[in-house]
Amino acid sequence: MSTTTETPDTGAETFSAILRSRTSGDHRTAERNPFMAALLRGELPLSGYTDMLAQHAYLYEVLEAPAPAVASDPAVAPLLHEGLLRSAALDADLRALVGDGWREVHPPSAATERYVARVREVAETWPGGYAAHHYTRYLGDLSGGQFIGKVATRTYGLEERVNDNFARFEGLGDLDAFKAAYRAALDAAPWDRAEQERVIDEIHAAYAFNSDVFEDLTHHVA
Repeated sequence: MSTTTETPDTGAETFSAILRSRTSGDHRTAERNPFMAALLRGELPLSGYTDMLAQHAYLYEVLEAPAPAVASDPAVAPLLHEGLLRSAALDADLRALVGDGWREVHPPSAATERYVARVREVAETWPGGYAAHHYTRYLGDLSGGQFIGKVATRTYGLEERVNDNFARFEGLGDLDAFKAAYRAALDAAPWDRAEQERVIDEIHAAYAFNSDVFEDLTHHVA
């Protein structure tokens, strides 16, 4: 995906700006979850952090394997970039922090299984729905996820224990430029207004799935 996309000034609000505005409340709700609040305060035990990484890993394994017809769709193909892929980094992090048996230590929660099932469904059948989940995860990782990664590195001393932290995206270059290009690709997606509304609804659903995963993780909070 190019990072030098220019968008003509038509005076109309772009689709990416609309969906960002209409999902801002979902983002704030996720930040207020007790699990995430404990993590950001540096009060979450390492077992809670590694459990979160494991739940992420199960999701990314599915998110990063869309059906060929979905991956090649003109709305999806411009969003895909090798530098976004997280599965290998998560597996390496979990092996370093938990061991080769991290899946036995941290199996998928019920909420994660529901989330994975939905992502698998859209990754096989609906390009717009797949793009919604792709956007929710990766733009989150490239924005607030960067701060979360720094907090985790400081709290758990990850620079001494992990070779490839999942929040690092060295292969993307300037992250702000990449995010701008990603949003421009969303703006260029050949969706009519009805499909755009469906995509926004699916982003709301993605946030709800993610919040449910955090709820399942709150048992780690003292």
